[in-house]
Amino acid sequence: MDFNSLLQQAQRLTNETQNSEELPRVERTISQVLQATQELHSRVTQTGAQDIQAHILLGSKGIDLPKISQKLEALNARKTFEPLDPIADTDVRSFLKNEKENAILSMIEEVNRSTFEAAEKRRWECVRSEWQQEKVKLLNSLVGPSQNWIDIQKLPEQTVLNETFGTRSCLNRIEMAYAREVYEYNTAIIKGAFRPNLVQKFAKVAETFEDQKVSEIWEIMKYMVNIAPVSRNRDPILNRTQVTQFIDQAKKYLENRYKLYMSTIISSNLREAQRGGVPSTFNLVSSFVGLTFNQSNCFGLQDASIDNKPLWPMVYYCLRCGDIQSALRCMQMGGAGHEDFIQVLEDKINKPEQKINSKLEGQLKLHYCNKIKNSTDPYKKAVYCIIAGCDINEQHLEVAKTTDDFLWIQLSLLRPESHDNTEVLTYSGLQTMILEKYGEKHFNASEQRHLYFQVLALTGQFEAAIEFLSRTEQYRTHALHIALALNEMFLIGGPRNIQEPLLSVDIEDPIPMRRLNIARLVMLYVKKFEITDPAEALQYYFFLRNLKDPEGRNLFLVCVSDLAIECRNYDLIFGKMQPNGIMSGGLFEQFDCVDFDTRTAAGMAAEELVNKGMFEDAIKLFDIASMQNQALRYLAILLSQVVHQSSRKDSLRERLTITAADFRERMRGNRIECDPQIISTFNLLCELVAFFDYYHEQKYQLALEVLANTKLVPLSMNELEECINNFKRLGGEICKVYPDILLASMDILYAQYKSVKGRDTGIVDTGRDRQLQHLREKAKAITNMAATVPYRMPGDTNKRLVQTEILMH
Repeated sequence: MDFNSLLQQAQRLTNETQNSEELPRVERTISQVLQATQELHSRVTQTGAQDIQAHILLGSKGIDLPKISQKLEALNARKTFEPLDPIADTDVRSFLKNEKENAILSMIEEVNRSTFEAAEKRRWECVRSEWQQEKVKLLNSLVGPSQNWIDIQKLPEQTVLNETFGTRSCLNRIEMAYAREVYEYNTAIIKGAFRPNLVQKFAKVAETFEDQKVSEIWEIMKYMVNIAPVSRNRDPILNRTQVTQFIDQAKKYLENRYKLYMSTIISSNLREAQRGGVPSTFNLVSSFVGLTFNQSNCFGLQDASIDNKPLWPMVYYCLRCGDIQSALRCMQMGGAGHEDFIQVLEDKINKPEQKINSKLEGQLKLHYCNKIKNSTDPYKKAVYCIIAGCDINEQHLEVAKTTDDFLWIQLSLLRPESHDNTEVLTYSGLQTMILEKYGEKHFNASEQRHLYFQVLALTGQFEAAIEFLSRTEQYRTHALHIALALNEMFLIGGPRNIQEPLLSVDIEDPIPMRRLNIARLVMLYVKKFEITDPAEALQYYFFLRNLKDPEGRNLFLVCVSDLAIECRNYDLIFGKMQPNGIMSGGLFEQFDCVDFDTRTAAGMAAEELVNKGMFEDAIKLFDIASMQNQALRYLAILLSQVVHQSSRKDSLRERLTITAADFRERMRGNRIECDPQIISTFNLLCELVAFFDYYHEQKYQLALEVLANTKLVPLSMNELEECINNFKRLGGEICKVYPDILLASMDILYAQYKSVKGRDTGIVDTGRDRQLQHLREKAKAITNMAATVPYRMPGDTNKRLVQTEILMH
């Protein structure tokens, strides 16, 4: 396009513009247009696209955005809670005003910060409490053993349903039979009588259950606890690893059990056994070997025979029956060539407590390695291993055909730790083999629970055995009572604190020993029947009397407190306070001793109830605990909240009124140790109960008489000063209800005013006028009291009082 065309278009636009009357004519030179273009460009590049769009949008609505921006920038808005700086001027009024505002703002800031911190702290406490409850529930649901310490704070468990199921017991026949024995045992302990053997008592009861496996379990425990009394001051775990009696008793059980088995086999085959002579282990073994071995199954057996019976089976079975004397007799009848072996047997008989001569034992081991290890006679190899303690890795599968045989051989191989690098099987090594190397899977524990319990118990692992047995409902009851019996004999190793899981490991214990949390075991067992059978529950909790909770409190008392709060049958557990001030005994009374009594337990339960906010229940228990100061204090707190209400049947106010009347009746003529301020507050509240009762019953004159006796509300201007002084000595409980007292008093006066005013007969009655004036003076005294008293009245109390006074004029 050339310049001529541009010129023509510009002239055409100029003519069109001149014909337009809406827009004013603007004349600019080329330089002015260029300058305006540059300004516009610079503004566009500085503000950006968004600001341009904002200008266009607001400009289309007639808003000048730059002007508004300038006005906003000019504003100097002070922050709401910005601290004020002291002025430098010497103006005292301004200085004091500034200081006052600074103090108010700092106070607001401090309250805001403290409120936020308190709310945050409370929130985290609730979160921790909820998680701790969940942890306890998860821990209680675990059925497997734990290998580590778990630090969980114990909290009282809350049941989903807080209902009782009538008087029907939740205990079955077996549980009730055990519970009777527990009661008899605890009774003997409380009376200070000779401590019975609880294992013997429980084992005798178990015989009535007609369960062979349960009877065998208790028979094992009878053998294992038949040892010299252990010291209660030593740790049971360490004591068990140092006392060889547990090994001897385990072998004795297996040996007697095998003798019984052999007798059974012989009795079933009397003709073939041809048993005769004097009854003895030798003759028993001889008959058994004669039945077991004949010409067809004696292949591989070595050395001479005894009365046509192979030598080494005879020796082995004599040892298997625990009769070393008979084994020695067999060796002596076996001929020459076994002098060292015979010498070792004689040493075992003559010096059972002493270690075998190391030289003789070394010769036997050397002979075993050179000749017998590769022998075809399995009984000969087994006997040498048992006597000399060699080749501990040999399984002896041809000889050890049952778990009992295997366990007996392993127990016979046990030796103290060697210092000459000789490989020996120690007690700890055998325990590790049973519990960790073989474990539950090897023994098919899920199908043969009694068998796995047997091998654990016979190897001195009582804690793991009890925990394993308690996993199933069938054996849980028996497991608990085994734990109780052993714990009373100081044979159970407990954890460092009761918060640990049911089975735990202490790093200071020898491997692979476990510790059993008997407190958790008892509480889990009792939980299912503690509501329906609280008497039996207390008997089981009594076993926890020597344990402490994390706060150092007696665990028995803690459990009793939790039980009382759970079932809320305080009269049954702690007894009831009679009108004459004498306690009627409860279930706990039988456990009273030097360390604790009913008062101690009731006081602990009351403190826990206060922490839970259950003041009404706490009042009753504080009374039982002879803590009248606390009982009256919380009774006053509750009364102050409901004293102004009308009394309804079964309401909190009615219950508190009855309780207060009982307290007041017992206080008449009896001196109690209590804070005078609390007694004064309690007596005033009792008077106010009567006042509000008369008020709601519209017995106004009686109400005013009671109120006058309290000296709380002035009924004339002359009493105003005295009532103000009395108010300053009041406790917080009375101050809280004081506005309701003033309102009720004013309502009474207004009702009397209307009653007198309604008797207007149109005749001048100076007596009625004086009565009305007297009521007005009383109302004035009440409003002046409300305005003068150093207490901030809630809501519109003052307004209502003034309005009522105005209506009386």
